[in-house]
Amino acid sequence: MNLPNKLTVLRVILVPFFVAALMIKFPGHVWAALVLFAAASITDMLDGKIARAQNLVTNFGKFLDPLADKMLVMAALVCFTSLGWCDPAAVVIILAREFMVSGLRLVTANEGIVVAAGIWGKLKTAFTMVALVIIMLLEAAGGSTPGLFAVNEIFIWLATVLTIISGGIYLKEYWSYIDPTE
Repeated sequence: MNLPNKLTVLRVILVPFFVAALMIKFPGHVWAALVLFAAASITDMLDGKIARAQNLVTNFGKFLDPLADKMLVMAALVCFTSLGWCDPAAVVIILAREFMVSGLRLVTANEGIVVAAGIWGKLKTAFTMVALVIIMLLEAAGGSTPGLFAVNEIFIWLATVLTIISGGIYLKEYWSYIDPTE
């Protein structure tokens, strides 16, 4: 297994440790979760850069990398909802987009077409991961500070808007594969 794929597998392995650190209350648990999430997010940035730079792109990586991203981000969002840190409606919208794009990838794969991550999808993922880090930083530092939920919501809803835009772009670009009139 090459280095980029090992980094992707590491990201998947970090997800349950991140969830445990975030949800099991112990002194500094949010800080611990933040470190795990940040480390996992960095592997996302590194694996792709290394794979492209060293010509190590594999089908395994093409499959697991976006899945690992979704596992990490959705685990964080579900936990944030459980902790009361963000609006569940935003999480449902983000989750629906992820299902839609994954379904679209399955349909186009049957036609031999690979739906690669576009710039909007990459921007959405990067912004969402940064937003989740910021929310954890704010929660770890501020705890029950009045108005913190509103600040969290700004970041979550900006991520949601980027999610909707990127999903719409994928849908428009590959609509011919799912057009119900054909």
